[in-house]
Amino acid sequence: MEMLVVNNLYKSFGGVKAVSNINMKIEEGQIVGLIGPNGAGKTTFFNLLTGIYSPSSGDIVYKLNQEISSINFRPSRMVKYGVARTFQNIRLFKEMTVLENVLIGYHNNFKYNLFTSLFRLPGYYKHEDEAYDEVVELLKTFNLYDKKDVLAKNLPYGEQRKVEIARALASKPKLLLLDEPAAGMNPQETRELTELIQWIREEFDLTVILIEHDMSLVMDLCDDIIVFNYGTLLARGTPEEIQNNPEVIKAYLGGE
Repeated sequence: MEMLVVNNLYKSFGGVKAVSNINMKIEEGQIVGLIGPNGAGKTTFFNLLTGIYSPSSGDIVYKLNQEISSINFRPSRMVKYGVARTFQNIRLFKEMTVLENVLIGYHNNFKYNLFTSLFRLPGYYKHEDEAYDEVVELLKTFNLYDKKDVLAKNLPYGEQRKVEIARALASKPKLLLLDEPAAGMNPQETRELTELIQWIREEFDLTVILIEHDMSLVMDLCDDIIVFNYGTLLARGTPEEIQNNPEVIKAYLGGE
């Protein structure tokens, strides 16, 4: 079943075409990698998918609980639609603990209302306890439980990345967008991240789209790879097909 359909998507900034004539379908349960040179339009595409930018023309349709069109996108609503993302530049609350950062990602799942919260009725404590327990389990999954009371700013870069992914998962998405998740990680951390994303897809029944420059991660992890070049789609295929595509080799992998 299709999770996402993009039709004739176009975005320009003044006279600069950032993405042009993008058409694609993403199936449920896939891990799809977006690759391409810097400035190829990958992050602009992510920003269009999450409502940060509005398309100049074309349409994006999520087929989640209901069909949601890009004309109705607002970034603040995307989590309610079942879409979560991380960013190329880590965006944690540096002065808050690891636990607090991930709890923030859970906020959309709280069931109590303002009245219950203000007067600290039993339902408030019930849902707060449920949130704490679920977030603790996430932290254990990411091997971060022993760091739960550490301020985010004091974590190594690789662990900050993991906190950001855990926070995204706390919102219980159906589609997870990861913008360069392996950036700043050493080879061992990258291998662990590859295994973690594979496990996340299965355990949480997710569709994952990621932007990544680490080709070892992309080739080992992705079911399908989409290549951007100058804001257009150059190629799409399996890792083996992309590795052997002459146009991709020429435009991206450094061939002649």
